[in-house]
Amino acid sequence: MIVPTVRPSRYLTHAVGLAENLGCPLVVLCSGKWTGAAQVRAMAGPGAEVVAIDFTGADALILPRFDTSSVLPRVFRRGTDTAAKRNLALVLARMLGWERIVFLDDDIEVSAPDDLRRAAGLLDVFDAVGLANSGFPDNSVVCHAYRAVGGTQDSFVGGGALAVETTRNISFFPDIYNEDWFYLLEEDGLRPLAVTGRVRQARYDPFRSPDRARREELGDVLAEGVFWLLDEGRGLGDAHQSHWTDFLARRRRFILSVLDRVTASPREPAERQRMEESLRAALGRLMLIDPDLCLGYLDAWRADLKVWRDFVETREPAGSVREALRLLAAPGHRPMAVQLRLSKVVKPGRDPSSSSDRLPV
Repeated sequence: MIVPTVRPSRYLTHAVGLAENLGCPLVVLCSGKWTGAAQVRAMAGPGAEVVAIDFTGADALILPRFDTSSVLPRVFRRGTDTAAKRNLALVLARMLGWERIVFLDDDIEVSAPDDLRRAAGLLDVFDAVGLANSGFPDNSVVCHAYRAVGGTQDSFVGGGALAVETTRNISFFPDIYNEDWFYLLEEDGLRPLAVTGRVRQARYDPFRSPDRARREELGDVLAEGVFWLLDEGRGLGDAHQSHWTDFLARRRRFILSVLDRVTASPREPAERQRMEESLRAALGRLMLIDPDLCLGYLDAWRADLKVWRDFVETREPAGSVREALRLLAAPGHRPMAVQLRLSKVVKPGRDPSSSSDRLPV
């Protein structure tokens, strides 16, 4: 089970207990000023098997530098590390022989441990298995506003609770909002995907800052534009210039209609103002998106997918997490630090982070 985190270690209490219940190793990728591998190790109970890694940034690794990041104008670059953490987990899985992993965000609670067992079992047939969210909806700001004024808004499965098979149809997470949608995408449509079980997303305020809407808009446009084609039985080959011209116009009309409904709604004035500010922020960012940017991004995604597959498939096996991180360290950078909390006695002379001895999947 893989948990990327920037929050204090207390937010990992559920994940630690879940891993202990399942008898499953927990890998925590830590960054930011609020947490670190040492704190995670200290809070894990004696029955948990935890590998905590201090993630010092993608530049500290020899992971490919993606065109999907460099092709974007600076105003659209996210500057977050969630996608890079998940990509590191995918490479570690390949090098250490972990054929099935589960990504779990630190603000997600799994309703029943057996749901994860079922999800892992379905990976015999499917490339990925999501768990349905019965908690707070994990949508974009624009979609939250649409739901708030009475619109019908579904939620797609996401990387916050996603079991994946790591050896088939190798994919990656680009550094963009809705990166999990792109992970599940292939040239001719969606990878084989199933949904089972339930999770609960913790509540958050989507309208706390208009910056959230600005950061999401490009990823929302690209993902919604592609999945609109798939819903109509078409493929990525149909994502040509005229498609993006039509879709961007539809997107603008949609946001404007939601904004009109919010303005006319009988909501508390301060809340209505925050919603309006967020929707206007999304509109402002939308005005900077044109069909050429969308076409260029998809071309970059196709190129990155090939580069990533070549990179992953040529990694040499590693006998432990520490060895894998040493092999992945970029020149001039130290390997990322590892902290271990083991639930069993380690045999003398064996590295306790060995994938064969300590981290069975």
